[in-house]
Amino acid sequence: MAKNSSKRSAQVISDVVLALQSVVQSENIATQAEILDEYSHDAWPVSALEKKLEIHQFRPDIVVTPRSKKEILGVLKVAKDNQVPIMARGLGSSVTGQSLATQGGIVLDLSKIVSEPVLSISDMTVSASAGMRGSDLEEWLNKKSLTMNFFPQSLSRSTIGGWVATRATGQLSTKFGGIEESAVGLTVILSDSSEIQVGQKPRAAVGPNLKELFLGTEGMFAVITEVTLKVYRKSEIQISEAWLMPSVNSGIVAMRQIMHSGIRPSLVRFYDEAEAKFAVPEIELNKCVLFLTHEGLSSITKAEHLESSKIVESSGGVSIGSVPVDNWYKRRFDFSAVENILASKGGYAETIEVAHNWSEIENLYSRLVKELTPLSDTVLGHFSHVYTNGASLYIILLGKTDTDEQAVLRLRKIWDAAMTVVTELGGEISHHHGAGLARQDFIAKSLGTQHELLRKLKNVMDPEGILNPGHLGL
Repeated sequence: MAKNSSKRSAQVISDVVLALQSVVQSENIATQAEILDEYSHDAWPVSALEKKLEIHQFRPDIVVTPRSKKEILGVLKVAKDNQVPIMARGLGSSVTGQSLATQGGIVLDLSKIVSEPVLSISDMTVSASAGMRGSDLEEWLNKKSLTMNFFPQSLSRSTIGGWVATRATGQLSTKFGGIEESAVGLTVILSDSSEIQVGQKPRAAVGPNLKELFLGTEGMFAVITEVTLKVYRKSEIQISEAWLMPSVNSGIVAMRQIMHSGIRPSLVRFYDEAEAKFAVPEIELNKCVLFLTHEGLSSITKAEHLESSKIVESSGGVSIGSVPVDNWYKRRFDFSAVENILASKGGYAETIEVAHNWSEIENLYSRLVKELTPLSDTVLGHFSHVYTNGASLYIILLGKTDTDEQAVLRLRKIWDAAMTVVTELGGEISHHHGAGLARQDFIAKSLGTQHELLRKLKNVMDPEGILNPGHLGL
């Protein structure tokens, strides 16, 4: 795990603050210990526990909250002139330590720069400030009978710029795609303070789509200031159904066949027997459970639901109606179960999401459950975000130790064991929570020869290495 290596003297920090005061109002520059401590943490369970223990190893030297693009440019120039690292941050909702400054420096909080979104009905896009809260943009669109159809669990706790920087996805990704599909254009500021727009309208064959350079790079290549996203009209109809499945294999087969048939449910969630009890608490279960939702135009949605039902039934599925799925929608943004465990003395909870091809996903699931069961009181698993060639897999770990210090050590052991299994089996070490610091030690092995190319790109995009150094295994 990367450690904070900031050893800047009080005089250096004072000089940087003085320079910042020439470009940002003084009240938007913070060096108070309690504020720096707050920005030393995000929603990564390890970080949440260390916050309880008052361990602030990823402490910035300064927090700046700009109010305009001009101020961002000014702060970047100060950082470059003084060779001080700078990290762009949204609302700090990362669950893997993506928003933690490994080398101190300046944290650039973009969450206060929010302007009125710009909507194009003919193009069905909306452009908004990167610092805008996801739920605020969704509510703004809902008033116009529109939606992003992009629903990460952190919708009300994350910014749209953060979605891009962490390569996020949403609960309805099987039909509507992840951020790589939703975001069609970006405005970014490079480390040399030059501003560029990237993206294609609607597709181009002149070189690569440079938008991809900034997806999932955790602020290491540029500061994202604006995002243009696809929007959709509200679906005419939505049909949900839950199915009891006889085994993990039967659910995997059903999901794969649905995807290979060309059907695209908006929601696909398949729970193993252990997690099914939590997913459907209103019924006593001893089987796996599959949730499906289809939506869109009435006639098409009904036809897709009918054909999916045939596939599920052929794999041994038995319908238990729509109520379990309807209830899930009501609680889908609730973090409280994990937060309550972390708040208890010695409690630990972690959600590790990975991905693999259909041919390997069941083996990956079995290996992870086997290796992680000795390290946790409860091991739960579910599959979601499915594709023609594979799926993502969540493993959820819940448990209790005697002390918070022991809980931190247990979480680190869990991460080490999980990432070891995934890299050995050639899976993706993250599907959408991103690398952050949780996966730092396994990034190079996971990316293989791609990692050296990533290093070269970083050196070109940010030759002085001031943008969020110490992430992505670099």
